[in-house]
Amino acid sequence: MPFNGEKQCVGEDQPSDSDSSRFSESMASLSDYDCSRQSFTSDSSSKSSSPASTSPPRVVTFDEVMAAARNLSNMTLAHEIAVNENFQLKQDALPENSLAGRVRHIVHQAFWDVLESELNAEPPEYEHAIKLFEEIREVLLSFLTPGGNRLRNQICEVLDTDLIRQQAEHSAVDIQALANYVISTMGKLCAPVRDDDIRELKATCNIVDVLRQIFHVLDLMKMDMVNFTIRSLRPHLQRQLVDYERTKFQEILEETPSALDQTTEWIKESVHEELLSLSETALTPGAKNSSKPSLSPTLVLNNSYLKLLQWDYQKKELPETLMTDGARLQELTEKLNQLKMIACLSLITNNMVGAMTEGLPELAIRVKKISAVLLDGMNKETFNLKEVLNSIGVQTCVEVNKTLMERGLPALNAEVQANLVGQFSSIEEEDNPIWSLIEKRIQLYMKSLLCLPNPQKCMPAVPGGLTVVQQELEVLGSQYASIVNLNKQVYGPFYANILRKLLFSEEATGKAEASSSTN
Repeated sequence: MPFNGEKQCVGEDQPSDSDSSRFSESMASLSDYDCSRQSFTSDSSSKSSSPASTSPPRVVTFDEVMAAARNLSNMTLAHEIAVNENFQLKQDALPENSLAGRVRHIVHQAFWDVLESELNAEPPEYEHAIKLFEEIREVLLSFLTPGGNRLRNQICEVLDTDLIRQQAEHSAVDIQALANYVISTMGKLCAPVRDDDIRELKATCNIVDVLRQIFHVLDLMKMDMVNFTIRSLRPHLQRQLVDYERTKFQEILEETPSALDQTTEWIKESVHEELLSLSETALTPGAKNSSKPSLSPTLVLNNSYLKLLQWDYQKKELPETLMTDGARLQELTEKLNQLKMIACLSLITNNMVGAMTEGLPELAIRVKKISAVLLDGMNKETFNLKEVLNSIGVQTCVEVNKTLMERGLPALNAEVQANLVGQFSSIEEEDNPIWSLIEKRIQLYMKSLLCLPNPQKCMPAVPGGLTVVQQELEVLGSQYASIVNLNKQVYGPFYANILRKLLFSEEATGKAEASSSTN
């Protein structure tokens, strides 16, 4: 049986070391500012699609736009299959009360009612039933592997429609026996997850219901086959993903020259921020004077990735090179915001009542669970954060008082409780110092993750104040680093070309010097 005993193929999130070296190679020429300018004037892998190209824009035809859309669709699907180990296709289910759903139900029911009336007629009419067995035969044959010749011959022999018609003409056909053979064959070919469906088929007595359910289970088996094929292809896609995505994106660039505009702006923002930071550092007393700011391309790119953790995914368009990971990055950002909030609440609680509840880790765990449950969905527009923070504050006071009473200590007085609830509610205010502190420490942690060669094997130390969410932060950070590292490997040559134009062109150098002299 093709599916029996199958195990899900799950490859590593990170491509091979040989793939990971490609980004390093593509960025090597940008790692040192002291290298010759001549090395930055050569052509890159992104060819004439450079965002800083001075050539006039060419007219893009409708066919080219559609070709680019198809390339993007194929690249997105391949990326999703390769990086999402839970990816699978599912049958489209129409809503029960929808017009399309009702129409389909009526049409199907009418067909099976006609079949039932034909089989119950005197003498019975078998033509529609024979056509159904012909369809069933073709579906069963599609499940067979190239080496399944014996079963193939058996299916063709038993479900020979010409023979069945001859038997029907002489009233010698046994529809129930044919259905039983089909069910038995399906049991040999189906995945283990369909065993219960096969048992239900065997227990069904009405022949029309049996045929109806046979087609239903066959549809499920088709989907099982597709998903089995996807799982089988995943390791191959993971090995080839870097080259495949890079090639596909190059094709998109050739069809749509403006396909790196958002990416260029995304990196340019980081360049300007880093230039400003270097200028401010140069003005710091005791700082060494330099003729012009020197930016690290790797630092600029890493800071660009850090921006994604504070991105407004509802209103701001993602860089083109990150479209395939947009949903994953948005989900990580939403989870990170929840972890930030939980860390803030924990820090406030420890500062106010930590001395009284010291040595009681179970209290911190209970408060953390309460906070996580109430903060679920905090990124939705309809979420009333102030009200929820107030509720968490009240619940925290209840838990703390309960713990204090269990230890024979007096409960928190009304003033302390009101202060605690008030500080919780104030976290949502702009420039809240607790929120700012936690956010800076999480940014520092994520930044250190991006500097590690293999974050999955060696995680950086978690900064103070984040211990309460350390486990969740490490898991989230590992997922984030995986997305970033794979993105670097795929799009490294394109980023290198953009950074080359932004950091080392005469225009960029002039801006850097002007910025330095102005400040």
